[in-house]
Formats: sequence, C-alpha cells, structure tokens
Amino acid sequence: MKPVLVLLVSTAWTLTGAQYYYQGLMDYLENRLLAIEDRMQFWHDQSHRYHTELKDFKKLTAEAMDALSKEHSLLFKDLEGASVRVDRVEREMDFVETLTSPRACVKKADKVVEQGAWGLEENCVEILSGIRSVKILKRVGSPKGMWTRDPRSSKVYVFNGTSGDSVYQFNSVRDFSSSPGASSSRQIRLPSDFSGPGSAIYNGFLYYIQQEAETDMQVVRYDLTSDFVTDIAMFPVESRAAVYGLNPETVADLAADDEGLWLLYASSDSEPNIHLAKMDPATLDIEQIWDTRCPREKAEAAFVICGTVYVVYNTRLASRSRVQCLFDVSDMVRYGAHASLKYNPEEKQLYAWDDGYQIIYRLTMKRKLLLPPPC
Repeated sequence: MKPVLVLLVSTAWTLTGAQYYYQGLMDYLENRLLAIEDRMQFWHDQSHRYHTELKDFKKLTAEAMDALSKEHSLLFKDLEGASVRVDRVEREMDFVETLTSPRACVKKADKVVEQGAWGLEENCVEILSGIRSVKILKRVGSPKGMWTRDPRSSKVYVFNGTSGDSVYQFNSVRDFSSSPGASSSRQIRLPSDFSGPGSAIYNGFLYYIQQEAETDMQVVRYDLTSDFVTDIAMFPVESRAAVYGLNPETVADLAADDEGLWLLYASSDSEPNIHLAKMDPATLDIEQIWDTRCPREKAEAAFVICGTVYVVYNTRLASRSRVQCLFDVSDMVRYGAHASLKYNPEEKQLYAWDDGYQIIYRLTMKRKLLLPPPC
C-alpha cells in the first residue's frame, strides 16, 4: 500500500510542477509580447511626431520661400523702376544741357541741320559704324509720335501721336526748336487718318499708312505742294499685326533712303520676323519682298540706310535701345523706347521720337565690305 501512495503523491507533485512551469513560460512570453507592443507603440508615436514635425517644417519653409519670392519680385520691380527713372533723369539732364549749352555749339549744329543741298553719292555703299553725337532738340506732344525732315528742303514735319489727320509743317529745324508748341507751323489736314508713326517724306511727297479694315492696309501718296492725294495702293495682309513687338500701334513702317522707298511690315500675327518690301515711289508698285530674319519680338523701331535695315530692340520697361539685327538687301553685309526712327540720307542723321522728346542722332558711316561673288 505504501508504494502505491508514494507513486500517487509523486505523480501529483510532477503534474503540479509542470503546471507551474508552463504557467511561468506563458507569463514570460506574454510579458515579452507586451514589451514588444510597447516598443512598437513607442516607435509609432515617435514616427508620427517626426512626420508631424517634418510636415510643419515643410509648411514653414514653403511660407518662407513664398515670402522671399514676393520680396524678390518687389525688389526686382523697384530696381526696374529705378532704372527707368535713371534713364528719364539722364534724358532730362541731356535736355537741360542742350538748353544751357553755349550758343556757338548750337549755331554750329543748326548750320549742319539747315543745309539744303542734296549731296547723295551716286552709288550707295555705306553702312552705320556708330553714333557720333546725340542732340535732344525739345520736348513737345504725346509720348509717341514721329518727326522728320524732307531731305530735299529744310522743311520739318511733325506727327503728334499715333493716329490723326493733322500734320504740322515747320520751315526749318530752327523754327521747330524755337516754336512754343505748334504755333508757328502750317497745319496740313489729310483727307484720311494716318495709322501709326510709320510715315515717310520722300521727294516732296508724304507717304502714310491708312487702315481701312482689319486686313486692308493702304499706302497713301500725298503731294505736299498741291495738297492732293496722287495715289493709293492696297497692301493685303492676313491680320492687323504690328511690325514691332514693343510698338503695337505701328502696323507698318515706311522708310526712305538713298535708294528709294521701303515698307517694313508683318505678314501675319504668327509670322515671327519682319518683312521688307521695296516700293516704286511714283506708282507704289511692290518691286521685291524679303524676309529679313529679324524677329518682331522686343523690336521697337527700324530704319534703312543704303538698302540695309537696322532693327532696334529694347525691353518692355524702357531701357537702352540697341541695334541687334541687320539685313542688307544687296547681300554685301553679313551680320549674325523709340516710337519712331527716320533716317535723313543727306544729313546722315536719325530723327527720333522718344517719350515725347524730339532727338537727333548724328551718325558715323563707313563703306560696306564687298563680299566676293559665290562660286
């Protein structure tokens, strides 16, 4: 009986020990799992906090960059405005210097511009090499307009604004310079409005652009002696595209030089380049047309000397004007905030209209470099 009792007691102790052992193992594993869960929750909380902080940092950075961008834009506008004001001050100073300069210099300059002889060379073989001097004559009229002198006489013609039917004729540059406004001028009333500051004076005739319809551009030939229209030529274009990107009022630009009459125009809104047409000054017939390859974008004006087109470029906020594209119809020259520029072939001068100022540019010329004929 005792062995059996001992066996039962021993078995009971064994079962009890195993139970405690497995219970302890389960408790240990549960504690480890709880610890792992705690660590996972900790890392989750840390990750969420880092994500939130990174998101807040990105938001603050974006706000700071936006503020800096706005401050940069304001600063850039201020600098551009300052540049415009500096240019205006320079023009005002030039104008004051012109008014207060010694009379001997003024008389000498007037003697040059008052010459009446027509001294053109038989063969026009000159190109522009530089600007010898600048003379601000006066300031009168609208910010945009045109003035020029008839090469065959001393008479000066002023077109105030970019449209209208009135042209003011002065007997000389001196009369225009000394006149208060247009009081001493002869007012010419045209039979129709001129369109844009692209008119030209050639051999006693006024040539101007008349815009009849959206796509109908007319060139009018007006006799300044008899005050009578002698001819009108239709020049069809696809749309009312401005020839110069910075002067949308100039739908086309007429130019006269030693070789005759020229027309600068844009064939359509989609055409990127300026086109050039050679016109017969007597009949207004088109003799030849060229694509100058000079872009219309940022162009403000152009002039023609001896069959070479010089296109002047600028920026939207008026800055320094620069000749950046040349086109020579004879193919002898190869070169890779004015409202108007008109060349006088006798005087070798440009008559410019700049923000209401009437300016004369005296030019320095040189002979064209003749290229050998192609093989």
